[in-house]
Amino acid sequence: MRYIAITDIHGELNKLNSVLSKIETREDDTFVFMGDYIDRGPESKGVIDRVIELGQTHKCVYLMGSHEYAYLHARKKDSYYDYLFWNYGGPATVKSYGSFDNIYKTHGNFLDNLKFYYLTAKYLFVHAGINPRYSLEEQEETDLVYIRSAFYNHPHNLPQKIIFGHTEFDEPQVQKDKICIDLGCGKYKNAHLCALILDNGKEEFVYSE
Repeated sequence: MRYIAITDIHGELNKLNSVLSKIETREDDTFVFMGDYIDRGPESKGVIDRVIELGQTHKCVYLMGSHEYAYLHARKKDSYYDYLFWNYGGPATVKSYGSFDNIYKTHGNFLDNLKFYYLTAKYLFVHAGINPRYSLEEQEETDLVYIRSAFYNHPHNLPQKIIFGHTEFDEPQVQKDKICIDLGCGKYKNAHLCALILDNGKEEFVYSE
């Protein structure tokens, strides 16, 4: 079985299609999308449509990102997350769906069923990381989707290697116990979307045009 990890697409459907076109898929592939499908880029709706479509032909795991988390809480009238949604790319998402209410009408079931992490024998896939001071079972939801330096600047004690995004770098950050593949797609015009193919210990990075 191969795992193909993709994260922080941020409405960039063309870049998603570009990176997918470069992967020769196999029947045993599992795609793990690690959140932040929406906001910033012009085609948030198209991105979610595309990853759902991929799930019809391949096993796909869909994780929660910080932007989906903010949207879902903004929808519940939480003023803090409402601010985050509208000031960190939300207007582009609303435009792609036609209205704020249409987001949930169209993809509410998808958004409500996003998982916070995906654990395998060798890997933990998560949007932002974990708090190294706590066990996986003790993690706060907000750390799983928002944590930054407290995670990536410190070792963790899990036996799995952690694959994550959320914090953008110019190139994939490969450490002994973790790999970040967020390259700023959607945030920076010329940033690439990166996919990580994990195949029996081999790590291959694939980049969008």
